[in-house]
Amino acid sequence: MPSISPLSGTPVPERSLNQDAGPAVSPAGAVPAMTRNRPFGWLLVITGIVGWLASGTLVLEKLEVLKDPNHVTVCDVNPWISCGEVMKTWQSSLFGFPNMFIGIVAFAIIITVGMALLAGATFARWYWVGLQAGVTLGFAFVVWLWSQALYAIHVLCPFCMIVWAAMIPLFVWVTVRNITAGVIPVPGNVARVIGDSGWIITALLYVAVTATIFFAFIQVFAGTSGF
Repeated sequence: MPSISPLSGTPVPERSLNQDAGPAVSPAGAVPAMTRNRPFGWLLVITGIVGWLASGTLVLEKLEVLKDPNHVTVCDVNPWISCGEVMKTWQSSLFGFPNMFIGIVAFAIIITVGMALLAGATFARWYWVGLQAGVTLGFAFVVWLWSQALYAIHVLCPFCMIVWAAMIPLFVWVTVRNITAGVIPVPGNVARVIGDSGWIITALLYVAVTATIFFAFIQVFAGTSGF
């Protein structure tokens, strides 16, 4: 049914937030192309698959380590790049079971949501709020694991870093989508800036992570490691 535009008073067709073309009007004005159903669905599917495969590989390696404590994982490169060493720490099982099992379940949900969007599914606002909460908690958990790897454990897990890489665009674009769609209420000018800056924010986070890794392991790169 048509609705009345608050700006012009003229009827405009009412469109679902979940249509492929995106909402006709959002707090940000023009809707970022990446937040429309098809590209956004593909983003969820791709990041979900990448994260799921990395988590799945870690699960398989963890099972091998449980069977044989002397097992050398596929990513044991040296003392500073080693999944096996990270798996021995308490941080790798923060909730009493290996963290990678969380990834297996969480990324499977992301893949399912992405496939549903590609198939034309629509979701209520509460569903998007729940997805935002889950992705935000996942991102916060990844940030904590990143800080532990760099500043407490002093060992990098390559497959863990793949999970980090998948979580960054996932968190950024779920947040951008929900802001521009009005799920997260913010002033229109703020929503407009965020909507136009999704990939910039993503790139800056990648740069920040790369820089922190470099400076945390600068002694290793310089050949003077004191770890």
